[in-house]
Amino acid sequence: MLKFATAVAFAAALLSGTAIAQPAKPTVVLVHGAFADSSSWNGVTKILQKDGYTVVAAANPLRSVAGDAAYVSDIVSSIKGPVVLVGHSYGGQVISAVTNGKDHIKSLVYVAAFAPEAGEAAADLAGKFPGGTLGQALAAPVKLANGGVDLSIDQAKFHDQFAHDVSVDDAALMAAGQRPITEAALTEKAGAPAWKTLPSYFIYGDGDKNIPAQALGFMAERAGSKHTVVVEGASHVVMVSQPQAVANLIEEAAK
Repeated sequence: MLKFATAVAFAAALLSGTAIAQPAKPTVVLVHGAFADSSSWNGVTKILQKDGYTVVAAANPLRSVAGDAAYVSDIVSSIKGPVVLVGHSYGGQVISAVTNGKDHIKSLVYVAAFAPEAGEAAADLAGKFPGGTLGQALAAPVKLANGGVDLSIDQAKFHDQFAHDVSVDDAALMAAGQRPITEAALTEKAGAPAWKTLPSYFIYGDGDKNIPAQALGFMAERAGSKHTVVVEGASHVVMVSQPQAVANLIEEAAK
């Protein structure tokens, strides 16, 4: 009788352990866009880490869609287990290209980001609907040795154009540390988009001056967004000004 009771207790313990065991949470890979850097994800990263997620904020080279996607693809390939890919702005075009052939990518999250169709470029989509004012806020291009040019936002115009809902002091720091992007990257045509085969989620602010809200809504609808969040009044850097809202959507995509 004692042996039977022991066996029952052991079986109950095993079943209990199985019931409470949870699968490992996906790793979240964050890909910044033009005129930003990895630190733009700090607020979101802090929340995700507190909630038990491993986070990799990739340093997007911003040189070309194909090259940037290959670099982020190498990062994704090095990660064991499921991955949620998150892209901001131009980073959305990068994550759309990274995921092709990556079976362990669970979902995509577009944060004020481009989600191009095959044959489209970021520049095409930014001008598809009225309201964008990026062109008039750019600084003088920097000529590169290879014949191309680097683009950045005039520091004096950065706060109003890029981050109007961030403090003046924080925006000044962001302006000084912004990463330039090649003009060629913004005009490079996209290949087959991964959002056609992977669940996608979108969040953006209706005060975005880089990519008009109408364009962002168009891309979200076209991609069959599982959940689209529009933050009233938020700028292009919604992940900086509203990190909790962005983190919430990422965690939804991760479940």
